[in-house]
Amino acid sequence: MIKIKTNSPEETFAFAKGLADLLKNGVVLCLKGDLGAGKTLFVQGLAKGFQVEEEVTSPTFSLMNVYHGRRAIYHFDLYRLESAEELYDIGFYEYTTLEDSIVIIEWPDKFPEELPEEYLWLEITRTENIDERLITIQLKGESYRQIYEELKQNCQF
Repeated sequence: MIKIKTNSPEETFAFAKGLADLLKNGVVLCLKGDLGAGKTLFVQGLAKGFQVEEEVTSPTFSLMNVYHGRRAIYHFDLYRLESAEELYDIGFYEYTTLEDSIVIIEWPDKFPEELPEEYLWLEITRTENIDERLITIQLKGESYRQIYEELKQNCQF
């Protein structure tokens, strides 16, 4: 497990923006965190790293947002879904197998059995300091081992 501490929203944004340089096509990021933990800010930083020019918002009500930059980003928010059957309705399974894009899944713990076989699991946790965040990263599967090892060497606090 990798642990990264950021001391401000700007640092969280900058970390996510830098992460874009490590991510390859087909990567699935599962992004867990309480309401207000900074998930949307993190996705905004990641999108900036992929040179997305459009406004990046939480897909809480739309369930999925698509952004175009150096790579397409499919950003899912599973918070409002009630059953795994609803994942079919939004094309979840098709998008999570695309090899020419990045997929971000917020609230992945709602349907853990429906997640792809391999992904990077990122959890953003608030600490006692109001602006500080602890980001933990875990690897599921071996496809993203190189990304994980680069993060481990370069980013861990």
